[in-house]
Amino acid sequence: MASDDTREPVDERIAGATAAEISDSVRDLVESGVLAPGDQLPPVRALAERLGVNRNTVLSAYRALVTARIAVTGGRTGTTVLGPAAVQDEGFTPGTALRDIGNGNPQTALLPDLGAALAAARPQHVLYGESVIDADLAEWATAWIAEDHPRPFRLSVTAGAVDAVERLLAQTLVQGDRVGLEDPCFLSSIHIARLAGYTTVPIPVDEEGLTVDGVRAALESGVRALVCTPRAHNPTGVGITPERAEELRDVLAAYPHVLVIEDDHFSLLAPTPYASIIAPTHERWALVRSVSKFLGPDLRLAVTASDPVTAQRLARRLSPGTMWVSHVMQRLAAAMLRDPGVREQIAVAGAHYVDRNRAFTALLRERGVSALTGSGLNVWIDVQREAAAAAALLAARGWLVRAGTEFALEGSGAGATHLRLTVHDLDDADLRRLADDVSAVIEGAPGSAA
Repeated sequence: MASDDTREPVDERIAGATAAEISDSVRDLVESGVLAPGDQLPPVRALAERLGVNRNTVLSAYRALVTARIAVTGGRTGTTVLGPAAVQDEGFTPGTALRDIGNGNPQTALLPDLGAALAAARPQHVLYGESVIDADLAEWATAWIAEDHPRPFRLSVTAGAVDAVERLLAQTLVQGDRVGLEDPCFLSSIHIARLAGYTTVPIPVDEEGLTVDGVRAALESGVRALVCTPRAHNPTGVGITPERAEELRDVLAAYPHVLVIEDDHFSLLAPTPYASIIAPTHERWALVRSVSKFLGPDLRLAVTASDPVTAQRLARRLSPGTMWVSHVMQRLAAAMLRDPGVREQIAVAGAHYVDRNRAFTALLRERGVSALTGSGLNVWIDVQREAAAAAALLAARGWLVRAGTEFALEGSGAGATHLRLTVHDLDDADLRRLADDVSAVIEGAPGSAA
């Protein structure tokens, strides 16, 4: 905060007789620049005495500011104004001279030819008030999802899986509500919860997916929604086994109105069958399947099957914003998904990702390095040392990687000694070199230029 001896002290500018008024007053000071990131708010007792309110009133105001991520409480350090949080995103890092193996992208050469698909799609104009879902896509997707969920559901189309998850949570949760998330977690889910002010409840992930104890603890803590990845969990690559899914369905049986969202983003590429934690009797549920990983990230489209109540609420969340996903895009996706040649190409891509990841983890095992194979676009490696330090050492050897701590929920410590690597476009020689470099980093060998 800039110093100005002539102006009224900040402590004197905070006003209000209720928690909401005090919180709004602080927010106004932050918005106007009077309070800057790093500035300390007055001690609770001192502010309560000056305003003539109960100490708990100020505590409630500060708690609301923390929930909204306008401030942070650090125990003895008091309550401090937050600045804009650093946002980690998926994708390539521009301007780097390093070999980028932290991007999390599918391989361009394995994606279908959009030009040929556009020529065959033959889109038509759609006007306001017409169906928001293309009939051809709806028919295909309904049959696809009904194979896994033979129960009544309604279909929605959103601008990708992230859009679906964000809107599904928004139609269920309000600021401060608790949501159960995998830990480590997909970056977008972390951002959604942070920006909306939800309270995240970390659920550990092991080799079979969400842990039973973790889900039970999250439910007992009062979560109103739970998001999970049944296959190709990002960043670890693990999938929920049929045995684990059955155990989780049993735990969820006592909480039928907790919204369970499954983000099955890898669906058609996955080498393993889909094992759902959503029981046939569960009341609030949604299955999200996007096409980004196998038709292309720029095809911003996901189909969501959900119970009728959730679908109706989701439709209301869509109507004042995007309203609908372009029918041109929907027809393009439908044309490709019905094309046997495209489906064969998707199968080839899925097998390629599995093969390259397994080849790399086999090389690591030969060098005594632990890694999860699973499925998906990435490999999750335990480097047995602080992740950021390991990432820096690999950068000295020419590799740009993702530290596992980027995928951890706030304060959880997940991924502290892990790296996430995207290796499916490396040839055999590069895989061997990378395995040697990872092994050297773990053994503590000094980095050298690539």
